[in-house]
Amino acid sequence: MANARKGDGQAPAAARPPIVAGSHDPLLEWSVRESRCGLAMLSIGSRAGVEALARGEATAAAAHWLDPATGEYNVPLVRELLSGAEIVVLEWAGRTQGLLLREGNPHRIRRIADLAKKRLRVAARQPQAGSHQLFAHLLAQAGVRAGDLDWLPRTAHAETELAAMIRDGHADVGFGIEAAARSAGVAFIPVASERLDLITSRRDAFEAPLQTLLAWARTPEFAMQATALGGYNVANTGRVVFNA
Repeated sequence: MANARKGDGQAPAAARPPIVAGSHDPLLEWSVRESRCGLAMLSIGSRAGVEALARGEATAAAAHWLDPATGEYNVPLVRELLSGAEIVVLEWAGRTQGLLLREGNPHRIRRIADLAKKRLRVAARQPQAGSHQLFAHLLAQAGVRAGDLDWLPRTAHAETELAAMIRDGHADVGFGIEAAARSAGVAFIPVASERLDLITSRRDAFEAPLQTLLAWARTPEFAMQATALGGYNVANTGRVVFNA
């Protein structure tokens, strides 16, 4: 933005609209609505969300971006895109990621390496999504070349959209969170655990919108919803992961 100080990695606080940009997460989406915190959701992918925060286009970013070199989530991306800014990273939830498959798992997939053995229609997320980043890393670890898979031309821009593509028979397999698989009624094979964080300025972390959201995350209703959705660990919600 034009009024951002050059080199500080972040626009002035007054320029940031009340938006949480970044990863799509059903528990976060529900919590923003139910807490009446005054924030809006803009699900554009983890990396895109942090970039929006850096440009002053959001109050916070939701991200689960794996750095393959270190195995660390989000903090390396914050150092890359928000260097010099007064940023705090707060844990939102641990999530279970895995393979989403058609009901009954007709192709008998058991692990990621099996994807190389069959010509399956694979649903994809956008490149700036954290699920895409993690899936690419796990494919490489399993020795599966992404270019050898039969990717659908249509990209899913949300966890629930990917699950619906599999439920409706448009794809045989995709990679995403357990909560999305449960909501769509498709088969799920857990593969990895990850951490979804909220990234924001130190100032905004103490302003009413985020404080209201975090207070809601300490209620029994929040814990019950996390259990009902499935695949969440909210034991450390609100924990400071990184404080620049």
